[in-house]
Amino acid sequence: MVNAETFVITGGCGYFGYRLACSLHRKGVKVILFDKVLPKEDVPEDMMFVQGDIRDYTDVVKAVTGANCVFHIASYGMSGKEQLNQRMIEEVNIQGTQNILKACIEHRVPRLVYTSTFNVVFGGQVIENGDESLPYLPLHLHPDHYSRTKSLAEMAVLKANGTVLKDGSELFRCCALRPAGIYGPGEQRHLPRIVSYIEKGIFSFVYGEPSSLVEFVHVDNLVLAHELAAKALTAERKYSASGQPYFISDGRPVNNFEFFRPLVEGLGYPFPKLRLPISLIYFFALLTEMTHYLIGRIYNFQPLLTRTEVYKTGVTHYFSMAKAKAELDYEPKEHNLDDVVQWFRHRGHGRKCHSSFLSRLLMEILFVAAALAVAMSFLPLVGSCALNVLKNIL
Repeated sequence: MVNAETFVITGGCGYFGYRLACSLHRKGVKVILFDKVLPKEDVPEDMMFVQGDIRDYTDVVKAVTGANCVFHIASYGMSGKEQLNQRMIEEVNIQGTQNILKACIEHRVPRLVYTSTFNVVFGGQVIENGDESLPYLPLHLHPDHYSRTKSLAEMAVLKANGTVLKDGSELFRCCALRPAGIYGPGEQRHLPRIVSYIEKGIFSFVYGEPSSLVEFVHVDNLVLAHELAAKALTAERKYSASGQPYFISDGRPVNNFEFFRPLVEGLGYPFPKLRLPISLIYFFALLTEMTHYLIGRIYNFQPLLTRTEVYKTGVTHYFSMAKAKAELDYEPKEHNLDDVVQWFRHRGHGRKCHSSFLSRLLMEILFVAAALAVAMSFLPLVGSCALNVLKNIL
């Protein structure tokens, strides 16, 4: 990368976006953070922040004009109650991406790296060592709006590849990276939610088969993949990534709950021994989403789990890194959760006192009984209203 380059990062004030920005900044390039929210960290004097809304084309133009490459990271609806806000998801993920593509082409930005997701091909079916030849999951089979809109956005990005820029000087080059679940010290979307469940005693059971495998990607490996992808869209690398999607992870499939065992035990809590069937948890998540649809405007509560989160954590799906290694020279480094545990401990998290075995057992019994009671209480309603509600959820 040369000093003349300017990189714009949409969602640049988020956890991953800012880590990517700092890595690029250390290499001496100009970095512009484009985000709706103010930076949570101190931004270096020579790193520029442009506040704006990706849904507003004028704001997008202001951010990307003069850039050599855009990292389009900004999205909405990945997890929790955000997954149930259909309108915002579509506006940000679809309209926002269309604004980015139009602005890049109209204002002669030659490269774009799009941050996609495993979900564009995964919807709850078992995938073992899948690769980029897998077709997109049919849109009507996506269990959530986030996955469906990310799929549509990725299709639009890859279709735009090869478009002639407005001045006719060169072609627009794009690629899409499909990362696994992101982790690392300071991650703010998933890990604090998990830790809160641990501390409240909610994380008292696991579900699914012990043999089920999923993947994660450390934030530093994802930063590396994005930097390599940007290089692979240049003439120097013969545009090797042009128009291509890539799965990105640490390359180490692992059971979802075993992955988090070091975090649970590192904070001083016992790892759950109770294992529930995934079908029960999925049904509970479905009822939770139905309840949120009915009362969400009055009480916008945080669901314990959504259906997509149940699939993503309990159903085997992992992918080959062969294409990313061959075409991007991506070699993920090995990481663990030690730095994550220390990050939480330094902020006052961790078990302060030890509850008895009897109290833990009682908590587990009460939680399962409550889940079953909720499920059974809804059964008489399923026949009369579930179909109408599901039409709006799906």
